[in-house]
Amino acid sequence: MSTNTVETFDVFSVFTMLGGLAFFLYGMNVMSQSLEKLTGGKLEKALRKITSSKLKSLLLGMGITIAIQSSSAVTVMLVGLVNSGIMMLEQTVAVCFGADIGTTLTAWILSLSGIKGDNFFLKLLKPSSFSPLVALVGIMLIMLSKKSKKKDIGSILLGFSVLMTGMALMSGAVAPLAESEGFKSMLVAFRNPLLGVLVGAAFTGIIQSSAASIGILQAFSQTGSLTVGMAAPLIMGLNIGTCVTALLSSIGVKKNAKRVAAIHILIKIIGVLIILPITLLLEATVAKDFFDDTITPVGIAVGHSIFNIAITLFLLPFSNQLVALSRKIVRDKNNEDSTEGDGDEPQLDMNLFKIPSVAVEACRGAAVQMAKHTEDTIINALYVLQDYDEKLAEKVVEGEQLIDRYEDRLGAYLVKISKSSVTSADSRKVSKMMHIIGNLERISDHAVNLIESAQELQEKGYRFSEDGIKEMNVICAAIDENIHTAIRAYIKNDLALAHRVEPLEEVVDNLIIELKNRHIDRLQKGSCTVELGYIFQDILINLERISDHCSNIAGTIIEIDEKTEIHEYWSDVKRNDEQFRALYKEFSKAYFAMLP
Repeated sequence: MSTNTVETFDVFSVFTMLGGLAFFLYGMNVMSQSLEKLTGGKLEKALRKITSSKLKSLLLGMGITIAIQSSSAVTVMLVGLVNSGIMMLEQTVAVCFGADIGTTLTAWILSLSGIKGDNFFLKLLKPSSFSPLVALVGIMLIMLSKKSKKKDIGSILLGFSVLMTGMALMSGAVAPLAESEGFKSMLVAFRNPLLGVLVGAAFTGIIQSSAASIGILQAFSQTGSLTVGMAAPLIMGLNIGTCVTALLSSIGVKKNAKRVAAIHILIKIIGVLIILPITLLLEATVAKDFFDDTITPVGIAVGHSIFNIAITLFLLPFSNQLVALSRKIVRDKNNEDSTEGDGDEPQLDMNLFKIPSVAVEACRGAAVQMAKHTEDTIINALYVLQDYDEKLAEKVVEGEQLIDRYEDRLGAYLVKISKSSVTSADSRKVSKMMHIIGNLERISDHAVNLIESAQELQEKGYRFSEDGIKEMNVICAAIDENIHTAIRAYIKNDLALAHRVEPLEEVVDNLIIELKNRHIDRLQKGSCTVELGYIFQDILINLERISDHCSNIAGTIIEIDEKTEIHEYWSDVKRNDEQFRALYKEFSKAYFAMLP
């Protein structure tokens, strides 16, 4: 009888098991990606709430991992966030612990496959009973729904069903091994705890999915040949193996980002060094019978949870020591990390693509920094224009070069994000950023043009008349207010501020027409030279273009957030909107009153 059973586990059984693993991994991938899309906005809000509180960060790590069903993705995300300067190294430790606990939920879901009994409700809990219905609901949502949110829910359900189908295939493929003497003999080797840890770590490291390793272990446990004593080291080993993904993601990143991966590995290795001796001591003394008992899928889920909760309780109080140890493992060389996180360079990490919504948020942070640098650059240029300062002029040129680097890095990053699977809300954010960073870069170019005009005035010893200087101060004040309003509107995503930009831009246009007419009068009266007039005209052209780009920034915010065509909108507003006319009159009265 046993011979016949052994013969049934042949090469085709291996094919079935590998096919089941493929279904499992594909279902997990589909489910994780859809969960990421569905929870994208919530992940952004959660990231903003990261604090020094270990409990809050722990719960955050658990929540995100449960939401996207991948602790590896969370760890890779942490590497990217630290590398991008969004998070501090110290903030990631508790999040790592939370992610480790959150990932145990997968094992509990998979343990449903081991439920046995003839009771109707028990049968209903078995995945083989409800997975087909889940798949049916999922495919109906995907095919019939028009809303992307419902389609994402459908993908989650379908991914779950495929995952459970893979689990059933693996369980069915290995079932004949229950009576195989050869298989039982092979399992004896796993009574060596060190071998169990190494095999668990190696296998999980190869497939880079602790959920899949747990699933396979649970499938094998249904043969009834796996004991608690054999499973415990394997569970610990696969927890170490899951660190491979984080290790790979840390290649080519900054030191602090490498330390995130180091902390993750330290947590698992130190955890095994603590828990394994305790386990062996219990097995050798008071709990030998328990460790000789066969383990079920539920037992594996329990063991997986106990391990991760236990190491959290043991090591979370020593978070600072883990950070210090990671700094000793990944040492600084020649102070190369001294500039990390200083905010002077665009910091974007490709690891963040694991969770597109987080990558979008990282871009948003970089775009905000770019906007602030642009505001500083143009305001410095206006100061130089009114009162020449060589050092400030050099600072404007340096600022323009920095803003160029921001546009290059951000633009390339945003194009890659736009090609990935993002929510409609994230897609709007990407579109908004791509429009706005182009306008910010052009504003910085005009700032350099203003510097060149100021330098020409300085080098040639030219000086505007008293009225010309006063007029220049008025137009610079209007530009100052408009750039400040446009930048604040973007940073705060404030539509009310955005609506204030265009009325002031209209006033700037009228001011420039007025200043050009006054300049012509001075030329005709001989109180201004032609050479000085050319410089004056160049300055007015650049100031007008800066104001136009402020209008473009505000228009982008309004167009995307209010879903309107901006040119038609402005045309209608200028004719019919009382608020627009009131603001125009307010700005016009204020600035024209300042003219000499």
